[in-house]
Amino acid sequence: MAGFGDPHMQTVDAAGLRLGIVGSRWHNDLVDHMIKRAEAAAAACGVTEVITARVAGSVELPVVAQALARKVDAVVALGVVIKGETQHFEYVCDAVTAGLTRVALDESTPVAHGVLTVHSLGQARDRAGLEDSIEDKGWQSTVAVLDAVLAIREVQKS
Repeated sequence: MAGFGDPHMQTVDAAGLRLGIVGSRWHNDLVDHMIKRAEAAAAACGVTEVITARVAGSVELPVVAQALARKVDAVVALGVVIKGETQHFEYVCDAVTAGLTRVALDESTPVAHGVLTVHSLGQARDRAGLEDSIEDKGWQSTVAVLDAVLAIREVQKS
């Protein structure tokens, strides 16, 4: 983790917005907590409706994110991918990143990449928003994606 450059976003005024959250079931305890933190951030920002879906693994996140993007103003994708001894880690991370980016651009709907891509379970725990975590990607990803919706709306006004 870089440890610098964090914009320290707390909340934005997202009253009236609808949010989709999709989380993987791998490392379920961490992703469950990240989803709770995303839902808490949405509530703190005034989001009107949250639709939450679960999928088997991170590779499945983009297709469900796309289905959500067709119904909501923004989507948060949450998961945990831990590097093992094979190339599988790189393939999964590349597929998820490319897929979520494609969904955002194809659907013109902001999609937050809240998938932890880490080398160890400890690194994942450090980013999952637990009581002793140093980062809270569920919260941060949600506020960032809601901020993107608001930025797009400002651009469209001009």
